[in-house]
Amino acid sequence: MSAARQPSSRSTNDARPNRSGEAAECAGFGSPGGRAYPLRVHADELEENPVPTKSGPAGRVLTTGLMLFALFFGAGNLIFPPALGASAGSRLVPVVLGFLATGVLMPLVGVIAVSTSGEGITGIAGRVGPRFGVLMPLAVNLSIGPLYAVPRVATVSYELATRPVLALLGLPTGRPALAVHVLVFFAVSVLLALRPSRMADRVGGWLTPALLVLIAVLCTVVLIGMPVQGRTAVGEYAARPFAAGLTRGYMTMDMLAATVFGIVVMTSLRSQGITTRRSIMRATCWSGIIAALLLAVVYVGLALLGTRAVGDAGDGTALLRSAAASSLGTAGVVVFAAIVLLACLTTSVGLLSAWGQFSNDLWPRVSFTREVLAAALVSLVLANLGLAAILTVVSPLTLLLYPITITLVLVTLVDVVAPGHLRAAYRWGVVCSTALGLVSALSDLGWTAPSRLLARTGLWNDQTGWILPTAVFAVVGLVIDVVAGRWSMPVEQGGRGDPAVHRP
Repeated sequence: MSAARQPSSRSTNDARPNRSGEAAECAGFGSPGGRAYPLRVHADELEENPVPTKSGPAGRVLTTGLMLFALFFGAGNLIFPPALGASAGSRLVPVVLGFLATGVLMPLVGVIAVSTSGEGITGIAGRVGPRFGVLMPLAVNLSIGPLYAVPRVATVSYELATRPVLALLGLPTGRPALAVHVLVFFAVSVLLALRPSRMADRVGGWLTPALLVLIAVLCTVVLIGMPVQGRTAVGEYAARPFAAGLTRGYMTMDMLAATVFGIVVMTSLRSQGITTRRSIMRATCWSGIIAALLLAVVYVGLALLGTRAVGDAGDGTALLRSAAASSLGTAGVVVFAAIVLLACLTTSVGLLSAWGQFSNDLWPRVSFTREVLAAALVSLVLANLGLAAILTVVSPLTLLLYPITITLVLVTLVDVVAPGHLRAAYRWGVVCSTALGLVSALSDLGWTAPSRLLARTGLWNDQTGWILPTAVFAVVGLVIDVVAGRWSMPVEQGGRGDPAVHRP
């Protein structure tokens, strides 16, 4: 597993095959206190792909940042902003700011937390306890991987891209067409995902620029040629605009994805010749900043597009399709289809690669290639059978996992500057965020009694009510750590280097 300890005497460039012969463990990625954590890089990648020499560090960071943007930018990221813009009315600014907080800022913080810890979600969650360190990352990886997000992007890409183009050409659009689409979609995804060291060049160097150009063309034509519809904000957009934006940002699931994409980015940078811990941490942070800036610009553009598009304000797909057809005619159908296909394909590639790396760490006897192929097969079956039942589960699961993940990430950032190693801050914060996240999840499933009880305090709502209590609990845990000497305990006296402290 990625949080396993390595002897401190190992070189930062040391590499050796694991038991399956499929990967090499490269030590040297850890927090400042001296812990070193493995970052799996596949041996065949190191042999077949020499360190690139054509581009300098800045070029590699830019390409990796473009890749990270594409990994984040999937179907939900494309659909939610236009719906926000159309539904927000005069409350557009606070709604968009809320969306950017959870859809851009928090994913960036997640990437930075992973880069400073060098552990990924498995190692960070392991600071709470060994069982939690397995179950919580597994739930995150399954929810954004083969059991939901990957099959969903395949199905969405068919409904929004392939099916309209087939109808335009007069070709059949029934279940056989879906089966062929899904098969081709996952074949291409697997081919790209099986070579993580080439992802930056293929995704960041080619697919992302094409995606950005198409989005820029569509947004520019709509903003110039179509008037604002002048809708009025209703419901939660009128009553709690910022909270409404926060909730939609949750549903992109990018905060969860950031905790696993961080390791994908670090692996890519390592394969490009950026080898020292400090250099990889700095390059990962800058890649995250580039991706976050691009996401923010695109989200604002799509939200403004939504204010001008004709159609149901709550249906982002219909708004985008209407805007493309109204502004570009028949060509708009093709442009919209290309945007959807590229967005869904790049996300599928990143999620499959992330699942392969996570599951190979969890079950090292199963090779990375087999893990990716198995995930693609499960996703293919689910995409053909339909995702109605899974859709009813993923919303409450997100409401549960998001508070936990945000809490872990923020405590990790505090832990970076601690000379010792925090323990109570993680546990107290996670206990509170788990309990309150469960209340929100149960409310989403229809059992609202706990939520109504908390609402009597006047401080609770299912979207953001967990934040203040969790912050208080985390601070209490931090005080306990300081009193216990875990903040200032030197490494040689049982700080970060002591496995008994790190894994109580």
